[in-house]
Amino acid sequence: MPILSRAFVAAAMICLVGTPASLVGQTTDPISAPRGATAATKAVLDQAAREMPPETEQDFEFARRGFIATWPEPVIMQDNGQPAFDLAGNDFIEGAAPGTVHPSLWRQGRVLRAEGLFRLAPGLYQVRNFDNSNVTFIETPNGWIVIDPLTFTEVARAAFDLLKQHVADKPVLAVIYTHSHTDHFAGAAGMVSVEDAAAGTVQIIAPQGFVDEVVSEWILAGTAMGRRAFYQFGYFLPRGPQGHVGMGMGTAIAAGAQTFITPTLEIERTDQSVTIDGVELVFQMVPETEAPSEFNIWIPHVMALLNSETATGTLHNVQTLRGAKVRDAKAWAFYLTEGLRLWGDKVEVLLASHHWPRYGNDVIRLHLSHQRDAYKFIHDQSVRRMNLGQTPDEIAEELQLPPALQDDWALQGYYGTVKHNAKAVYDRYMGWYDGVPANLDRHPPVERARRLVAAVGGAEALHVQVRKAFDEGDYRWAAELAHNGVFADPADKVSRSLLADSYEQLGYQSESAIWRNIYLTGARELRRAKADAVAQTGPNYLMRATPLENFLDLLATTVIPEKAGANRLAFNLVDTGAGEHFAVTLENAVMVIEKGHCIAGAPTLSGPKPLLLGILFGQAPLDAMVAAGQARLEGDAAPIKLLSTLIEMPRLDFNIVEP
Repeated sequence: MPILSRAFVAAAMICLVGTPASLVGQTTDPISAPRGATAATKAVLDQAAREMPPETEQDFEFARRGFIATWPEPVIMQDNGQPAFDLAGNDFIEGAAPGTVHPSLWRQGRVLRAEGLFRLAPGLYQVRNFDNSNVTFIETPNGWIVIDPLTFTEVARAAFDLLKQHVADKPVLAVIYTHSHTDHFAGAAGMVSVEDAAAGTVQIIAPQGFVDEVVSEWILAGTAMGRRAFYQFGYFLPRGPQGHVGMGMGTAIAAGAQTFITPTLEIERTDQSVTIDGVELVFQMVPETEAPSEFNIWIPHVMALLNSETATGTLHNVQTLRGAKVRDAKAWAFYLTEGLRLWGDKVEVLLASHHWPRYGNDVIRLHLSHQRDAYKFIHDQSVRRMNLGQTPDEIAEELQLPPALQDDWALQGYYGTVKHNAKAVYDRYMGWYDGVPANLDRHPPVERARRLVAAVGGAEALHVQVRKAFDEGDYRWAAELAHNGVFADPADKVSRSLLADSYEQLGYQSESAIWRNIYLTGARELRRAKADAVAQTGPNYLMRATPLENFLDLLATTVIPEKAGANRLAFNLVDTGAGEHFAVTLENAVMVIEKGHCIAGAPTLSGPKPLLLGILFGQAPLDAMVAAGQARLEGDAAPIKLLSTLIEMPRLDFNIVEP
């Protein structure tokens, strides 16, 4: 029996990381087939090629250094016989960039293609490109320390098998999660078991607040994040020069089984050290950078620094486009400065949870200082312009990194961009309102679109303007105009076609992989006139680790005021598994949850968390569950039954490119 709707579960899986590799490229049809690049797009990309940083081949050399072996088959398989990761999926990224891909993004894909097991230093290894993220192994006299065990069990197991086959067959003594995103912890069961962790045989180490942040990021906004993640990660785009060419941080995300193994030790402060089988690790806390709970790791015996995601091979997101809390660019820069101060004069190997390592103290110090300067520059200059009265759009349009940073390959906008990071800095300080009175209470999108179309003389007059902008290569303006045509009338086939074509050219021109994916997914959905079907899954592994209290918070967000009306209800819940009590009331269409309290005289429903959720969300019949002895009810069932009629579960296929 499912706990929650399958669409909701799928959203929860995707919202933290994105695209299962087995699904990328598996859905295409003539209706949504891509078009070619226009002459204007080819001219833009030709100019971009001329403006790229000088090529030193250093990234290619670093990405291939220390190669030992890769998986013997082109596809790593799941236990159920389905693909977990297609190692050959990006073989098309070879040679010169085609006219439908930004040449800088194409180069990033060529570097990222290096796959397999690599030796970084004595006793220090990584497996890369078996997933979107990297898994790192530190050898000890009697075993292995694993850092970031990938997204899925099957690819994690394959990585560990490769290591044992080619280096040493030893047990895992500790697993370390650098931060609270799924692609850095959910594959742990491919290397260790829940039972081993519970018994203390294996230590599970994470930054302070890890569990709370894992739960909080997916639970309330999971559906909205999931839907937008389909766009950001190009979930349904076919792989190829006119479709999916990666995600900036990696080539693709794997597929398979996931497990949440709860940490047994949380690191609380910078300079805290842990010694495992004689190997010392020193931690640097870096919260509110790429994740709200995150740390970097100094590995002193090999003079290596693992910088998690605070310094990778791209400009990162200050706010991710799938949706998340705004990150702290100022703190991000500070932590990079702190890392340089702590270990900058010693470090000889720099590795991260994505991309490839860097070698040599001079190279590493320059990389870290450039990364620091980029986040500090974006922060400081966005704030400066904000204080001069510029709006987010004005700041984003004008802000450019200094020349030395523009010429750094590791600061190109493959994932984050200067434009949307500048807007994120503004948002962190000022919120959504840009200070312009006309934007304080604008009409909603459909009404605004109808008025704009009427103002330009109707749909046919709008089409003339869109075609003119498109023919001139002004795809941003063509998209804005055509978007209004679609929102004014979704049946306007001319506006739909022109909008899809405009989005497509903007995608081809994008250096950012996620901007590309967003544009091309928008074009795809417009041409198909519907969202792609959502992958169906069973109950999510995170649900088992999420307290009932968090689900009740979610339940409160599903109450429909028009249905709730003047209804008042009250009841108690008892989670028999956790031994927790909750008082639940509803009045004024507001659901209030009080943990540890009981409402005298109100009905009380007792049972394990999964069953309570099934009943509350209307997926398990209350009477049948009580009759079967799976739940216990004291008092009148009416308030609990009534609640399930007043809620509405969100859907993962809500409209984005049309109203």
